Amino acid sequence: MEQLYKRDRHYVAVDCVIFGYLDGDLKLLAYPRAFAPYEGGWSLMGGFLNDDENLDEAATRVLELRAGLSDIFLQEVGCFSAINRDTAGRVVSVVYYALVDVNTQDASILDAHGAQWFSVKHLPDMVLDHKQMVERALIQLRSDANERLLGKELMPQYFTLLQLRNVYQAIFDRDLELANFRKKILSLDILEKQDFKNTTESRKGAFYFAFKPEAENRVLDRIVKLN
Repeated sequence: MEQLYKRDRHYVAVDCVIFGYLDGDLKLLAYPRAFAPYEGGWSLMGGFLNDDENLDEAATRVLELRAGLSDIFLQEVGCFSAINRDTAGRVVSVVYYALVDVNTQDASILDAHGAQWFSVKHLPDMVLDHKQMVERALIQLRSDANERLLGKELMPQYFTLLQLRNVYQAIFDRDLELANFRKKILSLDILEKQDFKNTTESRKGAFYFAFKPEAENRVLDRIVKLN
């Protein structure tokens, strides 16, 4: 039995693709890598798995330590295990994506790490295979956003249907007809119409909505028709 465990040492890491939404655009949070190799290159938030934690706990720790993020939406994407993906050693990385409201983040923590928000349409050159991680996470995000309504993780508590549509347009990078989107979203029966309006979108104003407390996210069909 002991012979089975006598193998070369491999390292396990977690890398977190942090998505946000700002000014009609889906954003990625990246920071300059603080150590060699590739010191100073743009990197995802990441770290190594500790002996006393599982992968979910490691991702949660990294997000809180590096970005001040806690109690946020976190989804596993997959594993990157190419033999030579990291020149410093054999590192297997498990990728997660997180969704955050950009406007509620502690800018001082992000500034301390030199972190910046980039449009997913115009990403900087990134270290290792991190750009491929972002691409894989974006595919997973779009799949998940079709199965359940994810806008609440990227938006404030109260929002208009136009604002929610704009978030979905940013996620899928395509125009969505408002009337059809409105009909589909309201059919899910998970939003609660408020008795006050946003008066900046039209002269009549648009009513705000919020997610129903403990609402079951019932999606009987794809939210966005991709074909």
